[in-house]
This record gives sequence, C-alpha cells and structure tokens, in this order.
Amino acid sequence: MRLRLHTRHQNSAGERVRIVLNLKGIEYAYVAIESPRSEAYRAINPQGLMPALEIDGRFVAQSTAIVELLEELFPDPSVFPEDPITRARVRAFANLICADLHPLNNQRVRRYLAERMQAPDAAVQDWYAHWIAETFTALETEVATHPAADRFCFGDRPTFADACLVPQMANARRFDCDLSPYPNLVRIDATCRSLDAFVKARPDRQPDAP
Repeated sequence: MRLRLHTRHQNSAGERVRIVLNLKGIEYAYVAIESPRSEAYRAINPQGLMPALEIDGRFVAQSTAIVELLEELFPDPSVFPEDPITRARVRAFANLICADLHPLNNQRVRRYLAERMQAPDAAVQDWYAHWIAETFTALETEVATHPAADRFCFGDRPTFADACLVPQMANARRFDCDLSPYPNLVRIDATCRSLDAFVKARPDRQPDAP
C-alpha cells in the first residue's frame, strides 16, 4: 500500500493529518502542491481544499475523513480512546476545531473578507480573534473538567483531539491572539510539541517550507 499526502507546509488540516500519520508510524510520501486552486490539483481533488491522501492511485479529501480512513486501515495504535463515549467526545472536540472554527478562519474566508467585502485589516483580525476566543473558551472548559494528571486533551496519550489542537494553537499565535485565558490548552500544546510526531509535522519541517 503506497500513501502520498498532497498538501502544503502551511496548512493546518494537512498538519493534523501528518501528526496522525506520525503517531501511527505510517510511512508516506509528501507531495507539495503549487496551489489548491490549480487545475492539476483540482483534477485529483475537485474540492480544491487541502490535503488529499492518495492511496494506490485513489484519492480521499477532508482531514477528518482521511483520519477515519487511516484508523480503519491502520487501527493500531489508535488515535482514539477505547471507551466509546470518550471516543465520541474526542470527535466532538476535534469537530469544534475542524468543522466550526477552521471554516470561518481559513485563508479563503479571510481573503474574501478583505478583497470582496473590503474589510480593513483590523476588522479581519477582530473576526479571527473573535472565533478563536469562542472556540478556545469551549475547549478550555472541556479539558478543565478532566483529571489534573492528564497530560493530553483526553488522558495520558495523544489522540486526534491533540492533533487538531496543536496546529490551531500555532495559528492563534501567528495572528497574535491572547492565549492567557486558556492555561490548560497552552499546557497540553507544550506537551504535544515536545513529541517527535508533532515536531516532524510542523510546517517548517516540510520539504516545501521556505
């Protein structure tokens, strides 16, 4: 089975997939794309979004779908807890980032606000910070209810929740968002970023990084 991940270095959805691939110890080829809007990329992924995972010439888009597929194909080690309720809570945590926050704050939305809606830079920044605060407040409240000894979002090992959190924390820092109200998220993020699986997935570690 040959895996190729079509993505770019600065793409949080691609980073979360890279983290999962690393956590599972799955070998894959990194394929840097020039632009997700190019005809060449849309030929393999009509959605025009990153990343796309190629498996023996077949393509799957959307990071959550890719991770679920990897979980089915390579179940051990799992990036989900054993308990079914906790597994569902991990998915809910991840979806709050992937489905609710990311679509509002991604580059194409910010570009539309600036170019089509003529929003000034300060307004675009306020938009970004508002949705970060809305989401991170909910995530912080969630993890604050977990045992204090938990090193990660859900327990003593990283899950898909952590793979989603870390790239989003990096994005928040890149846009100068105040993270002081979220001490548990900051602590978990620091723990994750010390692990090889997360380090190797970082944007600046990818072949197409500037």
